[in-house]
Amino acid sequence: MLDRHDPLPGPTSDHRPAPEQAVYGISVAAELAGIGTHSLRLYEQHGLITPARSAGGTRRYSDDDLARLTRIAALADQGINLAAIARILDLEDTNTALRHSNAALTAERDRLRDTS
Repeated sequence: MLDRHDPLPGPTSDHRPAPEQAVYGISVAAELAGIGTHSLRLYEQHGLITPARSAGGTRRYSDDDLARLTRIAALADQGINLAAIARILDLEDTNTALRHSNAALTAERDRLRDTS
């Protein structure tokens, strides 16, 4: 028997998908990102977002995709055109990758210093 303070097992528990797990259909993703499905398709056509596809070819979006869509919408609301948004996103992605690489190198350097 469950204690009344224990979380309920199964689908009613507070389990969320991993940020990179594609679970949302196009209409849900558009609603969660606060944009229209037409805009979402346009962003995909311009290479700003690449959703996962189900076995049947249906678009599936993740929480990471939703964050990217929110960023795209914010830039578009500032009047930035889609080509410029693509470049901004590319630079942001490169910057993030470089920060992660730098952190890994710093950690490795520190580890090597500690073992010396």
